[in-house]
Amino acid sequence: MNQTRTASDGSAVVLRELELVDIEQIHRLECELFPVDAWPIEMFLAEVQHPTRYYIVLEQDHKIIGYAGVMTVADTADIQTLAICPSKRRCGYGAWLLETLHEQACARGAQRVMLEVRADNPAAQNLYVAQGYLPVHRRERYYNDGVDALIMMKDLEAVEPLQEEKHHDQ
Repeated sequence: MNQTRTASDGSAVVLRELELVDIEQIHRLECELFPVDAWPIEMFLAEVQHPTRYYIVLEQDHKIIGYAGVMTVADTADIQTLAICPSKRRCGYGAWLLETLHEQACARGAQRVMLEVRADNPAAQNLYVAQGYLPVHRRERYYNDGVDALIMMKDLEAVEPLQEEKHHDQ
């Protein structure tokens, strides 16, 4: 599953499944973007190898500029993480990552998807609302620095599940 879009500078941005070789680069980006709450590298390794998880990356000029992952169990999916380099935000990449995760979750049987977002991150909240998420709960002092988390949910019934490519022998 590789998808490509053209960036404003004319370069290609590729959305693809995460590979184990990407973990080190993703972890560096994680530590830069989320210094208070960065996942340890061991957590990334455990996550990407778990059968209920699906992780993707955005790559531009052989550099990872974003990543995201979803866990799907029965009829509920949970966005585990979503991150975009600051210089690449507001380019539609967050929505692209989310839409891809939604499609994968639907293909795995999910009917709804949930996520936690920092209460002090209105940009991320706006992205999620624009993608059809609604706040459903607040977890006080959820993050390591004491910031609350907003729990948001989206109904996936309107999302078209991925169709398996059909290959015809000729």
